[in-house]
Amino acid sequence: MAKIIIVEDDPVLQKTLEEYLTADGFEVFCAGDGEEGLRIIRKEIPDLVLLDVILPKMDGYEVIKAVKSGEKTKQIPVVLLTNLGGVRDVEKALELGATTYLIKSDYKLEEVVKKVRDIIAKK
Repeated sequence: MAKIIIVEDDPVLQKTLEEYLTADGFEVFCAGDGEEGLRIIRKEIPDLVLLDVILPKMDGYEVIKAVKSGEKTKQIPVVLLTNLGGVRDVEKALELGATTYLIKSDYKLEEVVKKVRDIIAKK
């Protein structure tokens, strides 16, 4: 069973994503801020991280930097799921090592789950 970590400070979206992914057969861990997310990522070594950019304590960009610089975590795909849609935001995320970048308002939850499934299948 593939492990997914959701790092999202919106409790409603976090819970909904968790329910969708769990129903799809994934083992899901959740964090409400960047520091907690990074702690869980380092402990669980997931198959994929769904990461918001604007987070309390440590933003998504800092989390990506930490994940990509860790020997045990650098191969983990990181999918940014955010409302920031500026070209510069997307470029920065991809430069830091994000696998892909999804704008929350552009994707239905079913599409997010399909993306997650596709990325894990390619690992």
